[in-house]
Amino acid sequence: MRMIEIIANKRDGKQLTQEEIQYWISGLTSGEIPDYQSSAMLMAIVLNGMSDVETTHLTMAMMHSGDVLDLSSIEGIKVDKHSTGGVGDKTSLVLGPIVASCGAKVAKMSGRGLGHTGGTIDKLEAIPGFSVSISQKEFIDQVNRISLSIVGQTGSLVPADKKLYALRDVTATVPSIPLIASSIMSKKLAAGANAILLDVKYGDGAFMHTPQKAEELAKAMIAIGQLSGRDTRAMITDMNQPLGLAIGNALEVKEAIETLKGHGPADFTELCLQAATLMLMQAKIAADAEQGRKLAEDAIASGAAFEKLKEFVAAQGGDVRCIEDPSRLAQAKFVTPLKSEKSGTVTAIKATQLGISAMKLGAGRATKDDIINPAVGLVVYKKIGDKISRGEVLIDIHHDTELSDEFVAELNTSFIIEQKNAEPVALIEKIL
Repeated sequence: MRMIEIIANKRDGKQLTQEEIQYWISGLTSGEIPDYQSSAMLMAIVLNGMSDVETTHLTMAMMHSGDVLDLSSIEGIKVDKHSTGGVGDKTSLVLGPIVASCGAKVAKMSGRGLGHTGGTIDKLEAIPGFSVSISQKEFIDQVNRISLSIVGQTGSLVPADKKLYALRDVTATVPSIPLIASSIMSKKLAAGANAILLDVKYGDGAFMHTPQKAEELAKAMIAIGQLSGRDTRAMITDMNQPLGLAIGNALEVKEAIETLKGHGPADFTELCLQAATLMLMQAKIAADAEQGRKLAEDAIASGAAFEKLKEFVAAQGGDVRCIEDPSRLAQAKFVTPLKSEKSGTVTAIKATQLGISAMKLGAGRATKDDIINPAVGLVVYKKIGDKISRGEVLIDIHHDTELSDEFVAELNTSFIIEQKNAEPVALIEKIL
């Protein structure tokens, strides 16, 4: 088998065999196939696409390029959730404790944030002492004991994806549904869960800009999951405004705590309840959506989900006193209110711009080596469709350094305020 012939086959629109795809990924991982041939192959895929079967073969080849977790020693159905990323997305911090308190096994590997999207691991590390690096045995034992563990991805998981992404980033081959879907699903499958819930976001603060493109990606990932024998479902959700109110690590942990106590923002609470309903059905704990929803709501109302959060934090070395009293979490030196310069209705919010502003404060990373400040970020008080008066607070800026006039002016342009009505945005577009 020769790589040049495989490239030619995809260039000419032919369907690649499992053997051809495996040959490419094995050679890519070992370094035997040069980057220029893999780059040509990536461009051929971008231009000609891949069938569901090809995409699944690619996903499985990537999955087996490194370690694959064996979670068979965890009793019951293992459920996992993946979000394609957004601004203020702290869902795992609430969703994990809800479904685990109902008896579902949540064994989750998460990533760090880069750019305007925050990572679950960074948020958890805002809790003093919390360890995201525990051994595989400790991970499995913890899920068996308390039904929940969230850890960072190991360096030996799906090395082919790291190599491919580095090439895609510099060869204009990032926007391809088969390549995005195989990248996400190879990591999810390698993490060993039996059932996967996908939260595929669209809009200004998301990677996919329209609900149609988000649905296309979701369907591609569901097909991979089904062809791999995993119960895979998806929610298509809006990210044209931040999820909840808080953007920034300790601030988002505080909001997650309030949500588990039943006092969270309406949009964020609803997303968590919908996702929990689906995951409880996937775990075979709920027979239908009605039962799943009641179990999730009861877990919050009874305090069981909040107690599970404390148990989870304690199990991974975190300071539970910070969960019981969130004022113990890192706090910024200054809180500066940003007030609206005019009255009217919020008709649009630039979620990406808000995420980038939080990153500039130190809440996120511009490069993977940047150090995150857990204390800083934004708390946003208005949603699309809300009325606002001149002088009313739009945002509280939590910061440790002096704010420049340019930063404040840019933050002000994140909200479009007009003299007309605007309908509130529907958070959940579709469930697949």
